[in-house]
Amino acid sequence: MSNVAGTVPNNVHIQQWVKQMAAMCQPDNVYWCDGSDEEKEQLTKVAVQCGDLLPLNQKVSPGCYLHRSALNDVARTENLTFVCTEQQEEAGPNNNWMAPAESYDKLGKIFASSMHGRTLYVIPFLMGPQGSAFSKVGVQVTDSVYVVLNMRLMTRMGKIALDHLGNSDDFTRCLHAKADLDMERRFICHYPQDNTVWSVGSGYGGNALLAKKCLSLRIASKLGQQEGWMAEHMLIVGVENPDGEITYVCGAFPSACGKTNMAMLVPPVSMKGWKIHTVGDDISWLRVGKDGRLWAINPEAGFFGVAPGTGSNTNPNAVRTVKKDTIFTNVALRDDGTVWWEGHDDPVPANAQDWRGKPWDPEGGSPAAHPNARFTVSIKQCPTYSPEWEKPEGVPISAILFGARRQKLVPLVYQSFNWQHGTFLGATLASETTAAATGAVGVVRRDPMAMLPFCGYNMGDYWGHWLAMGKRASNPPKIFRVNWFQRNERGRFLWPGFGENLRVLRWVIERAKGGGQADETPIGYVPKAASLSGDGLEISKADVDQLVSVDRDAWKNNLKSQSDFFDTFGDHLPTGIKDEHKALAARLKA
Repeated sequence: MSNVAGTVPNNVHIQQWVKQMAAMCQPDNVYWCDGSDEEKEQLTKVAVQCGDLLPLNQKVSPGCYLHRSALNDVARTENLTFVCTEQQEEAGPNNNWMAPAESYDKLGKIFASSMHGRTLYVIPFLMGPQGSAFSKVGVQVTDSVYVVLNMRLMTRMGKIALDHLGNSDDFTRCLHAKADLDMERRFICHYPQDNTVWSVGSGYGGNALLAKKCLSLRIASKLGQQEGWMAEHMLIVGVENPDGEITYVCGAFPSACGKTNMAMLVPPVSMKGWKIHTVGDDISWLRVGKDGRLWAINPEAGFFGVAPGTGSNTNPNAVRTVKKDTIFTNVALRDDGTVWWEGHDDPVPANAQDWRGKPWDPEGGSPAAHPNARFTVSIKQCPTYSPEWEKPEGVPISAILFGARRQKLVPLVYQSFNWQHGTFLGATLASETTAAATGAVGVVRRDPMAMLPFCGYNMGDYWGHWLAMGKRASNPPKIFRVNWFQRNERGRFLWPGFGENLRVLRWVIERAKGGGQADETPIGYVPKAASLSGDGLEISKADVDQLVSVDRDAWKNNLKSQSDFFDTFGDHLPTGIKDEHKALAARLKA
């Protein structure tokens, strides 16, 4: 280790840890990141010189760059992601497991000398506002300048993190190396007992940006269980009514279920005076406030969004957000130096390079952009960005939504009877796969709380933590299920979705305040059809009636699959969840 650049922090715990990691990885240089604008310019030049970034047309897309990942490195690799606890039972059936000693030994051999000839970058980063009781510090070391520049957008990076940490050793230790990008030598390992993440063999997204799912959900969910708070895969959005009153809502949705769209929702023309305030599109950390309510922060500083399918008809605010200072990953490149993807506003280009950098044939059958192509951009560029994102205390949450993609069975929206029943609604969340994702439409996959790939410990214990949090909060949020994706017999969507989802949010907010018209059904409180319709909604009464109907026989048939899923958690399944399952069966039978 010949050269050290940047300002080394005074924190001896960080110094010692980085020294140990450098001794193992054997980089030629060590660079300590400070998060400054000057550093960004310098590292961007380095990234362009080494080929990690391609400059785009700076007149049309100022500050924008394209990254192409290795062909075998294009998405999170769940099968190579492990939770490493002393007992396999602690990790639960929802996680791949490896013993800590075994995994440290296995990965240590891959990390050994993996950075020879490279620079080791040290990235101190803060998750959450400075000075907030919510916030956590991490330090990531990496051999990827692409990762550094993405972490700069996704977190509060550099001096702000070191100032928050002071001399403490309470930080998440995140070690990352691309190594040789070999799938056979790729592992993403989480060590909850050590507050540590080791990731090797990937340079992509959630595998490499260790602040993202690794710290903010897998490690944080376990920290939350130990410390009495919650780390959730949820958007945070403020909904302002025409009187100027803002109500904050969290929402958990599996992928391809409209989460980012809802976070940046554009009110329909017919709902004049309503406004949306975006606090976050992916992660929520929640604590019980002195007033007995749950308060939430978004620990991230940016969006790592899926590009394909993003256009002015689906998410106009996202389109505006990525006009400048954005890193695009695995999208297509047009001859004029601008980017394109399937679902882009512009027509299909005659001449473009695909995400692999090869000439693209529009008639060839392969996509121009990878289906998991991404954009990384600061949250502050979003037209609906809420300054409440900066507040150390967070925002008070009045309602929590669990949403998924179901063609039948699940109504457009319904409310739980109470917190325990709401936890059960989250625990039974399941979504149908799309043809684009699997080649088979309608395969139902369980994804409780949209957290199945991200819960860092046994999910049965996680549900128990949810139930405990409900008892600690004297005024917890009301909990709802939503489903924008019901279809009729001809396969047509019954609900228009997008901006019109604000009508559902309006009812949700009314219910959270103790109002709103509803009918009690075996599954929960379903809105009266009249409370969802109104001016400007072009949908028949019959369709609205179908959207809020409850098919008892179909729900009875659904009980068995719920039961089979719960059985996989054995003794870790909380009594409260068992009781809710029995109660649902009894109500459907009555």
